[in-house]
Amino acid sequence: MGNSKNGESSPLVGILMGSDSDLPVMGEAAKMLKKFGVPFELEISSAHRSPERTRQYATTAIERGLKAVIVGAGGAAHLAGVIAAETTLPVIAVPLSATSLGGLDALLSSVQMPKGIPVATMAIGAAGAVNAAIFACEIIAGSDANLAGKLLEYRKELARGVAEKSEKAKREFEG
Repeated sequence: MGNSKNGESSPLVGILMGSDSDLPVMGEAAKMLKKFGVPFELEISSAHRSPERTRQYATTAIERGLKAVIVGAGGAAHLAGVIAAETTLPVIAVPLSATSLGGLDALLSSVQMPKGIPVATMAIGAAGAVNAAIFACEIIAGSDANLAGKLLEYRKELARGVAEKSEKAKREFEG
């Protein structure tokens, strides 16, 4: 547990999910962390099916050098809360659509943590996974000027993209 799989230095962010069926969505978080050059680790562990593995992951996260943990889970989405209960690191939940409720169950479970055990909660699905990675980068950027610069440039890219789309729309419909 805990080896960086992306060929970089020691992981700063953990990406944890309850099942390999969560990989297509949680892989979006990995892609964003790679974009920003933030080393990460990726693990599968279940709050219900492998509670000891989950506890070990959480209780050793700080000593492994992690600065934040992104947790994807569907249904009752207990995984983020279990991790948050076992570490003082920031935990960022990504609710996943795993039941007939389309992820609403996971969203509500994730945002309803008891007082004193916070879990930041993103949107359901891929958008949430991307935002969780960006949020983890923002946490780390507080003490990493290089990463802070990358985040500023990313925001500028987003703004340029909006301006380009606006100009294209104007040309298509006004011109």
